[in-house]
Amino acid sequence: MSLEETRFTALGSHCHLLGIGLRPGSLRRAEAWVASMHLRFSRFLPDSEVSRLNASAGVWVEVSGELEAMLRSALEAYQESGGLVHVGVLGSMLAIGYTRPLAEGPAPGGEPAEAPQPLSEMVEVRPGNARLRPGSGIDLGGIAKGWLADRLSPNLGRNSLVNLGGDLQARGGGPEGQGWPVGLGGATLMLRDQGAATSGTWRRRWAQEGCAVHHLIDPRTGRPALSDLKEVSVVAPTATAAEVWAKTALLLGSSGAESFLAERALAWCMD
Repeated sequence: MSLEETRFTALGSHCHLLGIGLRPGSLRRAEAWVASMHLRFSRFLPDSEVSRLNASAGVWVEVSGELEAMLRSALEAYQESGGLVHVGVLGSMLAIGYTRPLAEGPAPGGEPAEAPQPLSEMVEVRPGNARLRPGSGIDLGGIAKGWLADRLSPNLGRNSLVNLGGDLQARGGGPEGQGWPVGLGGATLMLRDQGAATSGTWRRRWAQEGCAVHHLIDPRTGRPALSDLKEVSVVAPTATAAEVWAKTALLLGSSGAESFLAERALAWCMD
């Protein structure tokens, strides 16, 4: 059976889907599904479900099953990361000029934002509904990409690789039966029924008033992270877990990253 693949842009990132022995039309349907998720969950689109939730902060809003699940996943990530993975840093992102897709260029920065409140005080979720604290907003970012990769993977095929902007889930033995070859941290790993993700401060970086600014906000300060690590890549059972663990490790810095990952990750590399 031959390898099939497609590449496209969605979720503000480059996406790559591959599979062997796929049902006819699987890649086309999968690409269309990712594109529809982008329209629903991008904070840059004023009519998206996330934007409507942000615009209605302070009142209960009816949400889809997908958004409800993502919000619950975000709350779990906040707890597991000790508060470091925080989807409620939208105010900080807007303050540094990340108001639109970076392909359009950053906007001028404003006054520095304060550190956000605990996520559990900002976001409430109940079946079919969610409420944000007045004056707050969310950006699901990597949580959304990891969550979507994990949901798409079993539907694409038993021998497939879903890569949504670097958050990926591999299923089956890959082209040669030994797993899917994935480059992480300068090495090629063979992944089978595993997820992987990379978090770094060198991507989505721009100059602002003569200084370099990046998109990774440290919720302890409300400012771009000052970690001594530039990049952390993690292999985990799921793409969501890999995303959460990689970001947590990066924000912890070299002094705390290894002990955090040693208790959780299947493999990792740091720079």
